[in-house]
Order: sequence, then C-alpha cells, then structure tokens
Amino acid sequence: MKRKPIALTIAGSDSGGGAGVQTDLKTFASIGVHGTSVLTCVTAQNPSAVLGVQSISPTLIKAQFDALQNGLKPKAIKSGMLYSKRIVQAVIEGLHGCASARYVMDPVMVATSGAPLLKPDCVALMMRSLIPLADLITPNIAEAEALIGGRITKAQEAKEAAYAMAQKFKTPCLLKGGHLPEKGKVVDYLATGAEVISFSSAYIPRRQTHGTGCTYAAAITAYLAQSYPLSEAVGLGKQFITSAIQNSVRVGSYQALDPSRHGSS
Repeated sequence: MKRKPIALTIAGSDSGGGAGVQTDLKTFASIGVHGTSVLTCVTAQNPSAVLGVQSISPTLIKAQFDALQNGLKPKAIKSGMLYSKRIVQAVIEGLHGCASARYVMDPVMVATSGAPLLKPDCVALMMRSLIPLADLITPNIAEAEALIGGRITKAQEAKEAAYAMAQKFKTPCLLKGGHLPEKGKVVDYLATGAEVISFSSAYIPRRQTHGTGCTYAAAITAYLAQSYPLSEAVGLGKQFITSAIQNSVRVGSYQALDPSRHGSS
C-alpha cells in the first residue's frame, strides 16, 4: 500500500471555500499529501466580506491535537488564522507535541476583504512565543510592516525587510510581494539568515486574490512534508500559487483559485 506523508493545517474555516482550512486541504491533496486539520475558528465569509467569527475553545483545540498524536503525526505543519490570545497559546502548547514536524507560520492578520482576523493584543505573544517555533514565516507586505514597523513601498525595501525579520526572529522569512508588483513582476524574498533568495513570477492582472496567502503557505508545507529542502519547497510553492492564480475559475459571483490544475495551463 502506497504511503503518503501527512501535513497539518491549523486554521479557520472559510464558508466560501476560498481560504483557510478548505483551501489548505485542497492544496495538500493536489500536491499528493494527506491533510489533517486543527480548526481554530469558524467564519461566515465570502471573498468580499467576513460576516461573523466564532472561535473554537482552547479545550477543543487541544483535543484536536491529541486526536492526531495516535498515528497521524504530521511531517509538516502550517498555521493560518489564530484570532485570539487563548487560541495562540493553545496552538503553542499543541505544537510542542509535534516537535519533529517542520512548521510554516503564516501570520494572518487581515482578510483580503479587509476584515481583521487577528486581535491586536495577539501580536506581541505571537512574536514572542510562536514565531520562534517556526521553520518559516510567510508575511505579506502589510503583515511585515506590522511585525517590524515602518512602511514598505519598494522592492529593495521588501528585500531589506525580509532580511530584518529573519535576523529579528532568528527564523527564515518569506516576504511575499503580491501587493507590491513592479515592472510586471511579483518578487518574493526568502531570507534564511545567511542570504536572501528572490523568487519572481509574472504579475497576473484582473484576478481576485482571496486565499492566495493560505494556498502559497499550504503548498510550501506540502513540499516540506515531502522532504524537500526549504528553498526548493518555496520555489515549488511559488510555481504552485502562480499556476493556481493563472487558472482561476468562476464560482458563482466570484473568482476562485484552482489548485487542482497545478502544472496545467
């Protein structure tokens, strides 16, 4: 019987199916990894609005982690929406039981629609106690500005910010440049501490971007679960998200990424 590696997503549920746990599991499956989940919140949302958020109790978050310890330990983990200090603390405790897994931390703060997905009082705890557990953090431009302070308006500033975050948190940082396209290109910067590696793709206009951050981080996580080195996993993740954006489809009144067509055009 063929054996598949396991990847775990720790994230919120998106009722519209375009982000969060739903897109993470679709991404894992598309790459050939078995996905498991620890749900942190249930959201009522679509790509244009978040209508409500109900957090999961820390007790149930712990129980979800416990349920996976008996035979479903992940090789790689991705976290997304954490929302509150109680959830962040429960996730920190749960991660200590998965110490051998590689951990990608996507510091989700605001939905594409503009709705807040992380309470302001969580940021300090996240920086102090959660980011140090990560093998990679994947902030976008706005999240990077919140983590290090100051504005990022140019590609060179993004590169410098990625390096600064890797130094500050003592963990590799992938700063995503999707909100800062220049000359028809989207450039992401992976700072490993010793160097900064750039990953470039063509900017794809007229696409809704709901779920791109989740999908990108989930793809990297899946490739890490398949034992790729970090820089290769990021490069493959970059190809994956570019393909998913390029192959976006119409669903109802919205556009949605299509990770199922990875590698096709």
